[in-house]
Amino acid sequence: MTGQRDRWAELTGGQAGEEYARRFARLAASGHDVHGEATFCTALLKPGARVLDAGCGTGRIAIRLAELGHHCTGVDVDASMLAVARREAPAQDWLLGDLARLDTLGLDTDFDLVLAAGNVIPLLAPGTGATVVGQLAAVLRPGGLLVTGMGLDAAHLPLAEAPVTLAEFDQWCTRAGLTLRQRYATWSGDPYSDGGGYAVSMHARPAP
Repeated sequence: MTGQRDRWAELTGGQAGEEYARRFARLAASGHDVHGEATFCTALLKPGARVLDAGCGTGRIAIRLAELGHHCTGVDVDASMLAVARREAPAQDWLLGDLARLDTLGLDTDFDLVLAAGNVIPLLAPGTGATVVGQLAAVLRPGGLLVTGMGLDAAHLPLAEAPVTLAEFDQWCTRAGLTLRQRYATWSGDPYSDGGGYAVSMHARPAP
């Protein structure tokens, strides 16, 4: 671990797994589409692609991507969230670990896509964002994609204000050798406008 608690742990105490799972179960039961992120990612991938779900939580997205035929590994620092993921999909790979020290988990470095959804980036431990982005970029194959979704204001975050701006995030990606390919306002692909409260970003590791 980095020695500093991430913002998610500060908010939840690391005990949110079951309630988080119940929340999405209620949304699904009421008719909401809870698979927007997986649908978005699948449109970018060839069949049987390798995906790392960074900050996978209860595994909602990784499990759906596996159902769609992809090979998914989930990593999260919250043991309560991973307990749900392991119960729901025991055959999948779930790793307990800090994204700032991803290189200690023995992962391969040829993932087709790395996903950081669910406000993973804004909820990292303060001061670790650039390190985490570098770690995520390092496990992408040449031509691979880093896909992120994050709130940019209090209306889209469980925080009083956004700790990260898009400009800062793009700088981290540039330093990690990634290039911005596209940015959207939603997982449905709505166009992003400057000043928007939520951004789905697609950065690529250049192909040789």
